[in-house]
Amino acid sequence: MNADPALPRLLLLEDDPVSAAFLATALEALPARVDITASLAEAEPLRDADHTLWLFDANLPDGTGGGLLARWRAQGLATPALAHTADPRQEEHDALIAAGFADVLRKPLSVAQLQEAVKRALDGVATCEALKHGVQEEDTTCTASPIWDDAAALRALNGNASIVAAMRDLFLGELPAVRVRIADAFARADADAMRAELHKLQASCGFVGATRVLAAVMALREAPMSREAFAGFEDAVEGTMRAAIA
Repeated sequence: MNADPALPRLLLLEDDPVSAAFLATALEALPARVDITASLAEAEPLRDADHTLWLFDANLPDGTGGGLLARWRAQGLATPALAHTADPRQEEHDALIAAGFADVLRKPLSVAQLQEAVKRALDGVATCEALKHGVQEEDTTCTASPIWDDAAALRALNGNASIVAAMRDLFLGELPAVRVRIADAFARADADAMRAELHKLQASCGFVGATRVLAAVMALREAPMSREAFAGFEDAVEGTMRAAIA
């Protein structure tokens, strides 16, 4: 790993040794410092490290990159993230975007493709920092997870904006009752009931592009008895409902 502290520090999560070596070499040539991990367990101790960007494999031996991102987002971490996957299915890519990844890189990919995607993400980080230093009050627009992903919703519903709007109205109408059922299951420590409700809600979030709720749902599915994950879910639902009224 390049040890120059002036360079951006990246967290690479990739379980295949050959892929990890290729990706790390391409990233270090940017140049950048790269922390390489092969599992969620290895990545977890680096959660609070000062990374500029995360690059997560979608599927890992001990979980998923989307699940890890959702858990860290629910814990208040806002580092931008890219996903990489060999899965060619568009629905898988849409799900990763809905989970909060800024972009999805399909493996195998060239050095140029990887570096261009990372440079775009790093340019976004630099722009965000410049904006925050140029305002008088705290600007959370760069770090807050967006409530809706319109592009993902349009892709899921064949580009029909009127159907997206109707589905979101239905989603918001059902959300308070779903929230109550999940809260009741949490109070009873009924993990199976929680997972059943969360599974259905996750699918609904994907259809309507409910990005913030989806990230919180995935975090809670990973740890259904976690008070922190449940609080993150409550905050995401409350924020989504409040934004709909505003």
